[in-house]
Amino acid sequence: MSAAEQWPCLMRAWHAHERELLGWLAYRLDDPATARDLLQDVFIKALRMGGRFCDVTNARAWLFEVARNTLTDHWRKHRPTDVLDDTLPDAEPEEPAAVDSLASCLPRVLAELSEADRDAITRCDLNGMSQEDYARLLGITLPGAKSRIQRARRRLKAQLMTSCQVSLDSHGSVCCFTPRSP
Repeated sequence: MSAAEQWPCLMRAWHAHERELLGWLAYRLDDPATARDLLQDVFIKALRMGGRFCDVTNARAWLFEVARNTLTDHWRKHRPTDVLDDTLPDAEPEEPAAVDSLASCLPRVLAELSEADRDAITRCDLNGMSQEDYARLLGITLPGAKSRIQRARRRLKAQLMTSCQVSLDSHGSVCCFTPRSP
């Protein structure tokens, strides 16, 4: 399609939606001059479509999508940034999270669980097997497998609280524990 043939499609769509686009941009920017600049960018992008613009089924939707993307790009370019100092303070070594140091107690507590509970915890929680695959492995339904895993987790939690004296914070996360002697 020649440039002369594409003009009627583009100009018809542009004249039908230009004022609405400008209002939409001006409302979001609260700066009429910048809104007009961005509207000009939208028009240029429509021009770059060439003859393909006539193939757009919903010109209004296309123009608004381009306007939204143009506005987003503008905001990204003009977002305030903080300059980082070249000299960053040395990071102090953090104390390991309680849940990370709990790993030393976990093998002993797992050994104290029943074979079925240990199998469910090991396969699903430690090795990452999906509950669906676990159900297939055992030849039981998915709800049955989920129930079995939940019961095993509750018993593991109770055993950890007893054997390792695990304490939970107000959010239910491990806050501390007392390791048991080997």
